[in-house]
Amino acid sequence: MTELVLEGLSRTFGRVRAIDGVMVLDGTPLPLGSPTVMRDAGLRFIHQELHPVRGLSVAENMHLDRRYPQRLGLGLVDWRRLNRAASTALDRIGLSRISPRARMSDLGVGDQMLVRLAGTLIEDDGSALPWLYVMDEPTAALTGEESERLFSVIDGLTIRGAGVLYVSHRMPEVLRLAHRVSVLRDGWHVSTRQIGETSQDRIIREMTGRDLSALYPPRLTGRPGAPVLEIERLTAPGLTRVSLGLRAGEIMGVAGLAGAGRGALLQAIMGAVPRLGGIVRLDDEAVPARPAAAWARGLAYVPRERRSEGLLLRKSITDNVMLPHLAGFARAGVFVDAMRQTRTARALGEEVGLRATGPGQPCEALSGGNQQKVVFARALAGKPRVLILDEPTRGVDVAAKADIYHLLRRLSDEGVSILMASSDLPELLGLADRIIVLQGGRRTHLLENHDMTEADLLAHLYDAPQPAETMA
Repeated sequence: MTELVLEGLSRTFGRVRAIDGVMVLDGTPLPLGSPTVMRDAGLRFIHQELHPVRGLSVAENMHLDRRYPQRLGLGLVDWRRLNRAASTALDRIGLSRISPRARMSDLGVGDQMLVRLAGTLIEDDGSALPWLYVMDEPTAALTGEESERLFSVIDGLTIRGAGVLYVSHRMPEVLRLAHRVSVLRDGWHVSTRQIGETSQDRIIREMTGRDLSALYPPRLTGRPGAPVLEIERLTAPGLTRVSLGLRAGEIMGVAGLAGAGRGALLQAIMGAVPRLGGIVRLDDEAVPARPAAAWARGLAYVPRERRSEGLLLRKSITDNVMLPHLAGFARAGVFVDAMRQTRTARALGEEVGLRATGPGQPCEALSGGNQQKVVFARALAGKPRVLILDEPTRGVDVAAKADIYHLLRRLSDEGVSILMASSDLPELLGLADRIIVLQGGRRTHLLENHDMTEADLLAHLYDAPQPAETMA
């Protein structure tokens, strides 16, 4: 049986150069710092951020890290062999519905992840057969159905003898897949246990230093107040005549299956997609359908995809936090007060619990959880009346989730209204005062969150719509 042993590594698998430590494969040390060496040894890495070449075909994307098959030794690409190899690999994980000739840009994020995994099964380049798959948050952008398909593929890989190092913050997935669980906190190894010797509560306690019950802080103030944000018959691409009323200090959850319209609702409120009908009011005044106007009126938005929609990764923390607020930091309406911006970014970083070397650090050097906190710091820089959140803890670790949950509860206790779309049902149940349910772009339920269970909420995602409801 092939075995990989890691000792004292600060970085590994060659993508970032290791500072120290040892990697041993079947008793033989491997040289550190080379992705090529790792690949030739039979390791495959599936990154959370896919970065596909969207203009190329599925087959071409599957061959990006290997030599294209040649025709007649003339240096010409043998496109037939390339597509056939891709098709065979896709078939092996049940993706025969995807044509190797399709453009990558035509696939959803979930299928792009599965295509990336299928690409590791192409075995015609002379390197060792893959025996260890390192998967970093592979389900972060997948639907439940796509995740189950991935789990079936993982089961198949382990049955044929491959190992999987599965990095995830989603405890049910870890408990569903793993034979052993290793816990890291702040870059240090905390424990490694057989799956039968641990539990979700224990894992979370070792990751965060707190019990699971402490993840969702209770409301400290009274019930939410009068309506602040009113949505009447809002219609947009993927959304039909949705109405709701968000109260002062309320956290309202938005639930629904994939494609139900959660993201479309939030984007339409912010004016990021065209409004085809309806009206958005904040404090009884209409909010124009323009993102800049929404921000100026007191709405702030945290998008679902922080890397592609929320951050300029090569820019500093300060630049990212200040981006929609530059006019407020100009002297004489012309010159930007750089020192004031830096002080503000530093203070907001402390408010959201950001861990960084300083406000000048590039965002690409931060962890996913700290990148998300930068997006939150930007949202808070304008002292918003309403926070619009789309999957606010997607792809962040449990400790960062706890920080974000405590931040949201404190803001709501201070009177900030929060509209939060999430596919994480425990997150909605742990924070929301009320939950709106969408099906097919329409509002079907408005639920008071009193002792509701995951089963109760899930049933409402699937059941028949209720009769027409009032807006509030």
